[in-house]
Amino acid sequence: MSAATASKPPVKYAVALFNGFQLLDVAGPLDILAVLAQQVPIEVLVLAHTMDPVTSRTTRAGAVGQQVLPTHTFDSAPEDIEVLLIPGGGGTRDVEGTQPLVDYAARAYPKLRYFLTVCTGTVLAARAGILDGKNVTTNKLAFDWAMTHGPKVNWIRRARWVTDGNIWTSSGISAGMDMAYGFVADQYGEEAAAIAAHRQEYVRNTDPNNDPFAPESA
Repeated sequence: MSAATASKPPVKYAVALFNGFQLLDVAGPLDILAVLAQQVPIEVLVLAHTMDPVTSRTTRAGAVGQQVLPTHTFDSAPEDIEVLLIPGGGGTRDVEGTQPLVDYAARAYPKLRYFLTVCTGTVLAARAGILDGKNVTTNKLAFDWAMTHGPKVNWIRRARWVTDGNIWTSSGISAGMDMAYGFVADQYGEEAAAIAAHRQEYVRNTDPNNDPFAPESA
């Protein structure tokens, strides 16, 4: 990547899905990008193992969910994706079902400019070896479980989101929106983020250390 390209804010985004993803982990950040696209050029791709619809429904009894159609498979994904986002959700506990995504993340990461995870998406990234030696956070209700998948990761228990180099990780579910707005502000400027939030009628948490869901002992 040329220095000129690296100095410009990213244009090409992708989200990598698996069955049992958390819907707001995906819909929140992607809608922020959709609103941002009214101000700057943005392209968003949806990746999955196959071109079949991907469901947010988990295997839990009584679970409900929605389906999303991929635009590309992990094998057909373009090589010039700049930002990859991985959501969390109950499906992250399906090791076999998420292995194709883990493998894709491992081979795609070296070519990315930025790598973002929401909620327990950090577990998939940790399994890919991307987070070794990095400061990260994740869903507080699944924190101890997540830690078992990344013994070489520096897990930050009290954080709405954490940035370490080109890696951004958020706490659970709705925290992905605050992280996404933080990323937008960092890359496109605070004014662009404020305009997008106003159009969404969204009240941002702009402090990554303001984590009302962290345990008192954190």
